[in-house]
This record gives sequence, C-alpha cells and structure tokens, in this order.
Amino acid sequence: MRCSLQLSLININNKTKIMKTIILILMCSVSLSLAAQEKKDWKNKMHKHAPLMTRGIGVTFQDFDGLNSRIAGFPEYKQLRGHMWTLSAGSMHVIKNFVSQLSVTGGSSLTGDPDERSSAIRMLSGGVDFGYDVIPSDMVMVYPMVGIGAECYNAIFYKEVGAVDFYDVAASPGVQNSIRSVKFKNSFVTYRFGLGIALKSPKHPGTIGIQGGYAGAFKDKSWKSTENQSLNGAPSDDINRWSVSLVFTGGGMMMKK
Repeated sequence: MRCSLQLSLININNKTKIMKTIILILMCSVSLSLAAQEKKDWKNKMHKHAPLMTRGIGVTFQDFDGLNSRIAGFPEYKQLRGHMWTLSAGSMHVIKNFVSQLSVTGGSSLTGDPDERSSAIRMLSGGVDFGYDVIPSDMVMVYPMVGIGAECYNAIFYKEVGAVDFYDVAASPGVQNSIRSVKFKNSFVTYRFGLGIALKSPKHPGTIGIQGGYAGAFKDKSWKSTENQSLNGAPSDDINRWSVSLVFTGGGMMMKK
C-alpha cells in the first residue's frame, strides 16, 4: 500500500514536470514568434521610410544676355547657346505625403570645338527642396516643391585656329597666348520652384516621373576669371532658368530588401 502510494506520487510529479516543460516550450515559441514579427514590422517600417535614390536626365534653358552682348563685340568668338543637357542624382524622402529632396545636377551645352570658333557653357548645381504630395494615391504622386540652392557656371570661348602655323606656335609665346581659349566663371545662390509627377507601384518603392522647375538668383553677379578674380567692367547676369527632367527613384539608401 505504501509502495503503491509512492509510485503514484512519483507519477504525478513526473507528469507535472512534463506539463511545466510543455508550457515553457509553448511560451518560448510564442515569445520568439512575437519577437520575429516585431523585428519584421520594424524593418518594414524602416524600409518604407528610408530615403530613395534619384537619378534624372533632362534639359535646362538659361540665357546669359549680359555676357553674350559683350562677346558680340568680338567677332572671333561665338555666343553661348541658351540650353544645356543635364544629369542629376540625389535622394528623396517621403513621409505622410511630405516630400524632401536633395539633388546635385551637372549640365553642359555639349558644344565647343577647340579647333573652331565655338563656345560652351557648363553648370554644376545643388539644392534642397521640400514639397507635399497633393494626391493621396498608391499609383501616382503630384508634388509641388520649393527650395534653395547654389549654382556655378563656366563659359568657354574658342577661336578658329586651323590657319595658325605649327612653327609660329612653337616659336612665339605671343602666338601661343593668342590661340588659347577664353574662360569666365560665375556663381549664384538661387531660390527654386518646381512640380513633380510620378507613377509608383504599391509593391515596390521606386517611381518614374517628370520634374519641372524654375530657379532664380537672389541678385545679379558679375563674371570673373577662372581664378575667381573680379574684373573691371565685367558684364553681369542673373539666373532665370527653366528645366524639365525625367526622374527615376528606387532602392532604399539605408535599408536592404
């Protein structure tokens, strides 16, 4: 009788231990599952709000009437063209319809032959813009923007040198100087207005769209030498630049898929 009671107590203790072990395993499984889900939700949230890389290609229009009017008095030089082709790169951040964008843009007229009478204009600009997506949709974005930036320009003028003799150039420093290109530079702080339209996919963070904009200078600036030297009587210009670009966004800059 006593032995039978001991065996019963042992069985009860063993069953209790087994039940405790099962309960502990279930609790650990639930905890690990919740932790994994929380980690996944956090990563998804961070990926959703991570900045997107932007890349763009386009054209911009800017006339430098002050410099061109002065160059018109020198028939050996050709005036600057009024447009440049552009490439841009940067990042875009969208949170609750608020849009912020950082961008760097390089532009060139893609002209200028050192052997002929020609000219070229080149640009490098950077800025930050803020906007708001006015259409809350999973398929399209329409976002007006305002911003501030800085731009620098290099203007290059080449002479016709096909008739210049090789031996004259080799023998005379004066001839060497006479065939060199003439370069001027200018820089501006600008305010910016723009409008972007983009198509997006609910399954992917990338977009494809168009951005158009206007940049204006806060004040006119005089052209300087390539060594940034002020020149007496130098012509002045301002910025009234219009642009349009095809823009692609995609690939979180901070998170991996």
